Amino acid sequence: MSIWILFKLLGSLALLMFGMKSMSEALQKMAGPQLRHVLGAMTTNRFTGMLTGMFVTAAVQSSTATTLMTVSFVNAGLLTLAQAISVIMGANIGTTLTAWIMSAGFSFNITEFVYPAFFLGIILIYYKRRRFIGDFLFGIAFMFLGLGTLRQTGIDMHLGEQQAVLDFFASFDPNSFTTTLIFLFLGGVLTFCVQSSAAVMAITMILCSSGVLPIYQGIALVMGENIGTTVTSNLAAMSANTQARRAALAHLFFNLFGVVWILFIFRPFVDMVCNLVGYDINMTKEGAGQEAFLANAAKLSFVLAAFHTCFNVVNTFILIWFIPQIERFVCWVIKGKKADEEEDFRLHFITAGFMKTPELSVLEAQKEIQDFSIRMQRMFGMVQELLVEKDKQAFTKLYTRIEKYEGISDNMEIEIAKYLDQVSDAHLSDDTKAKIRAMLREISELESIGDACFNMARTINRKVQNAQEHFIEKQYTHMHQMMQLTDDALTQMNNLMGGRKENFNVNRSFNIEKEINNFRDQLKSQNYTDVNNHVYTYGIGTIYMDIINECEKLGDYVINVVEARMGTKKRDN
Repeated sequence: MSIWILFKLLGSLALLMFGMKSMSEALQKMAGPQLRHVLGAMTTNRFTGMLTGMFVTAAVQSSTATTLMTVSFVNAGLLTLAQAISVIMGANIGTTLTAWIMSAGFSFNITEFVYPAFFLGIILIYYKRRRFIGDFLFGIAFMFLGLGTLRQTGIDMHLGEQQAVLDFFASFDPNSFTTTLIFLFLGGVLTFCVQSSAAVMAITMILCSSGVLPIYQGIALVMGENIGTTVTSNLAAMSANTQARRAALAHLFFNLFGVVWILFIFRPFVDMVCNLVGYDINMTKEGAGQEAFLANAAKLSFVLAAFHTCFNVVNTFILIWFIPQIERFVCWVIKGKKADEEEDFRLHFITAGFMKTPELSVLEAQKEIQDFSIRMQRMFGMVQELLVEKDKQAFTKLYTRIEKYEGISDNMEIEIAKYLDQVSDAHLSDDTKAKIRAMLREISELESIGDACFNMARTINRKVQNAQEHFIEKQYTHMHQMMQLTDDALTQMNNLMGGRKENFNVNRSFNIEKEINNFRDQLKSQNYTDVNNHVYTYGIGTIYMDIINECEKLGDYVINVVEARMGTKKRDN
């Protein structure tokens, strides 16, 4: 085999993988929000969940994208783990459409039809509103060009006439169970190495269609591909949160279980699929002649696609009744981490292991920012506790916690910003670019909320260190009233961060901010009067107003977050 044919083979595989990736990403950009809405709304029971996973995966041509969307919904509490497992089962059926597309590409020369798609795609790319359709056409054209080139390369390689290749595969006993296990293992390793089950499926179709690889070994490779693709997701999930790892383990369990039961009825099941397609297993080149043998071998790509579909459909039909048991099993294997009052810095939704599409990455970042926002309100609650804490030891412990939270807020801003910066390097829609700009503004303002909380804590600590002076009852009452208004503003902000902005009444936040500003002005004027009348000293009055002013600043930061999420311009506070 010449070196140029080898490069042509590798290049056409690269074209196929790039085309599938481009097509999937373009579809998600066109229908990302709708797909997420479908996933959230149509998983009321295990059967609708399975159908949803199947149709969404068939639409976007990526079971990985569907699985990641599903896991993100579990993290957000929109789906239970049981519902997620049913969606993942459906995704396994939906992904078999890829094999049917590939088998069609191998059955006839499809490359002649891709050039009109390239031409139309480049025209649409230059139209702002239609460029994602252009991206999709380019993706599907690259995929079919890769398939057509693979098919032609397979023919040019004349594998059926290469004695060394024939001898290699002939060295394996076709009737041996060990041979099936070897090819199953090879399929898993190859898929793990190239990170694409579609690429390994394409290689398998070339080998089978050329008559080099017997159908039983080819199907063993396909079974290995199913396991290889789940090993990848499990390794990626190792750095993720508990629910993500459980979902990935459920995916692995689903495919492992299927491989185990099918090994017991391997040959009868393969024979059944071959009969369905009309492939004659017993036909030989010597007995039927070259032309009839090659025509029969051409059906092998459809046999592989049909097996892939039948395997996943039957496996889903068996396991869909045992979803509660699978859920208990993965929860038993992967125990939930004990929450240490959320004080250890750890991003919950953004993980280095997962490389998502930009639309999914934005969804994950939004959830992380929502968690950031909740942490900041929790930090403000600690400041309220600190103000009234009388026990010195408890005060020190609480102050240390607030200090730790301030460090967490700094780290969260940096890590989320770094992640969004990576996402912004991708080819993004205008809506997604606007979302990223808004999120960068949100995290900056949330970090400022953390700074304001820590400033208040330091002010309270300064007052405690100076044990000679104390707040009077009236000052405590006013500070509690101001802090309650500020906490109301934070609650409104978190309602917005955790819900849909269409349902949010932004006027409520603006009204609270006005109340905070007016109350601050009132207390400022009253403070001058009280200090002049010697109701309390100038020093304690300064500390008192520092806390009031920080509350007012915090209220401004809250409004900035609300405006960023609502998509309005920053005002002068």
